[in-house]
This record gives sequence, C-alpha cells and structure tokens, in this order.
Amino acid sequence: QVHLVEVGGGLVQAGGSLRLSCAASGTIFSIGAMGWYRQTPGKQRELVAVITAGGTTNYADSVMGRFTISRDNAKKMVLLQMNSLKAEDTAVYFCNAAVRTNDLAPYATNYWGQGTQVTVAS
Repeated sequence: QVHLVEVGGGLVQAGGSLRLSCAASGTIFSIGAMGWYRQTPGKQRELVAVITAGGTTNYADSVMGRFTISRDNAKKMVLLQMNSLKAEDTAVYFCNAAVRTNDLAPYATNYWGQGTQVTVAS
C-alpha cells in the first residue's frame, strides 16, 4: 500500500504565501510524475502543477509565475510553493503520484493524498 500525506495548508491573506508538501510512503519501487490538484465545491478537480521524475514541470495557466513545484526524489516528496495568493486559489489541494510498487509492475498506479485546505482571504 502507498500513502501520500500532505501538510502545509491553512488560512492566508491575499498576496501572501504558503508552501505545501507531500510525502509518499509504503511499498514503493519507483515514482513517476508527481503533482498537485485542487478542487472547490461543485467543481471538478483541476491540475495545478505536475513534475516528472526528471524534473520537467507543467503549470495551469492560472498559477503560472506564482506557484513553483519541486520534488525531492530521495525523500519521495513533492513541494508546492505558492506566492501572490489570490482568493480564487482557495480550494482543497490534493497531492498525486504515479507509483510502481515493484519492478514487475507493467505500469504505475495513481495515488492520492487526503487533501489539505487552502483558504485565501481577500
């Protein structure tokens, strides 16, 4: 079993910063892409940022230039630095990782964290 645990959410004023971190644990052979998604009530979960095992990143247009995703492969962690936060960034943020649990696994399985609330007060 694989577990992803996010920390770092909270309440911040508009223009402020927060850093989210997510640590993967459990039966892990390798981790491919890791990413952050967010969801607000009544809406679909949307991609915020993703980073491949090699470090290639991709961002949603709405966060480009304000958010930075990074990862520490040795610690099996992915981070999201969020700057210049806006009220519309308010959401539950979820960590995602594509994990192979053994070297015989033909493909990776997507795992999700439990989510952490980010609230930006305007």
